[in-house]
Amino acid sequence: MESASQGLLSDAMTDVPVDSAASARTAVPEGLTLAEEEELRSELAKVEEEIGTLRQVLAAKERHCGELKRKLGLTPLDGLKQNLSKSWHDVQVSNAYKKTQETLSQAGQKTSAALSNVGSVISRKLGDMRNSATFKSFEDRVGTIKSRVVGSRENSTDGLHSPSGAGDKPPQDNAPF
Repeated sequence: MESASQGLLSDAMTDVPVDSAASARTAVPEGLTLAEEEELRSELAKVEEEIGTLRQVLAAKERHCGELKRKLGLTPLDGLKQNLSKSWHDVQVSNAYKKTQETLSQAGQKTSAALSNVGSVISRKLGDMRNSATFKSFEDRVGTIKSRVVGSRENSTDGLHSPSGAGDKPPQDNAPF
């Protein structure tokens, strides 16, 4: 396997030295004997070798995964869609999202109730205003003016209407009021 997978190690995966000779020799740290230092260096070399092997295996598995996805017709966009969908689901089931949603729902209900109350008050006030003496007087004056304007139009049509008015359509009301 070593010879077949030598080319699998990419440049980006060479940040950890695999060769124990690449490690700098320093003075023996205090509290360690020479034998303990050699044992630790030997273990370090084994761990670095395992890391290199695992990187090679991971690179091979990633290539194989890419080939399988290509054969199945899965595109990177499909993977992105799936990741976004999963992420959105994770957000929706999070406690922070649920609390925010609940708070906004309550705020919406309170706003709706407040607007409903404002609408009721305005409607009641408009009804009170319409029933007031001032509004009735104004309404009567507008009605009088309108009837005078419409009446003067009817009188100026030069007798085109029959005197009885039977069968005639009512005059079209284009008055500005």
